[in-house]
Amino acid sequence: MPNVKEVNQYVHFHGAAYKGKILMVASSPAVSKQTGWPIGFWAAELTHPLRVFQEAGYEVELVSTEGGKIEMDGFSNPTDTSGYSAHDVISLGYIQQQWFNNMLANTKKITEVNPADYRAIFLVGGQGPMYTFRGNKELEKLFATFYESGKPSAAVCHSTTLLLEAKTSNGELLVKGKTWTGFADAEEEFADKAVGMKIQPYRIEEEARKISGTTFKVAAPFSSYAMADGNLITGQQQNSGAAAAELVVEQLNK
Repeated sequence: MPNVKEVNQYVHFHGAAYKGKILMVASSPAVSKQTGWPIGFWAAELTHPLRVFQEAGYEVELVSTEGGKIEMDGFSNPTDTSGYSAHDVISLGYIQQQWFNNMLANTKKITEVNPADYRAIFLVGGQGPMYTFRGNKELEKLFATFYESGKPSAAVCHSTTLLLEAKTSNGELLVKGKTWTGFADAEEEFADKAVGMKIQPYRIEEEARKISGTTFKVAAPFSSYAMADGNLITGQQQNSGAAAAELVVEQLNK
């Protein structure tokens, strides 16, 4: 039997039976070449899915592109002086837990995990993935391994940048013939206007629409929007993380 500390750390808070492990992948810290800001993962895109997974009885292991300590984007921290995410009580609750802070401080590198140990993969978005996920062959291979083995394979917000280039083992784009979503051009426009500069080096929707044989869809800006096409699950932005996680759980429970 796991001890009480382990139950609180990894599983859930409602007595559901333990159902296995889910791998969550976040960006290691980086610096934006556009803004000069330190960037990383978006808090709600980790904490909101984490809550869904834990309450459903799944243990979560968090890894990162380079391993070691990871950092949340400043605007996503509910205690940030900007107040941008002050409403995010779920993240606020997690950052008061010592085990959660320990998890952020000690991540394995993506190359150190065995996909066979996990039932699903979930890519956390944020500003970091635009630099650390795009063109990351190790992460593309890891994600494709989960996808091709039929396991729920999810990406939300800017982490969907991986899908612009990720290929299956036969050399075809993973999104070929698929309908998927990710951070919308209208949302980029809103963010750019809010800070008075172009934040991202490119736009996911704009790039996705250049790919033939795939369908990229978006809903109203910043609305909760997630979809599953087979075992590929995608969410539009930070308000879609829980919805995407629920689709993962729904597939695992079948």
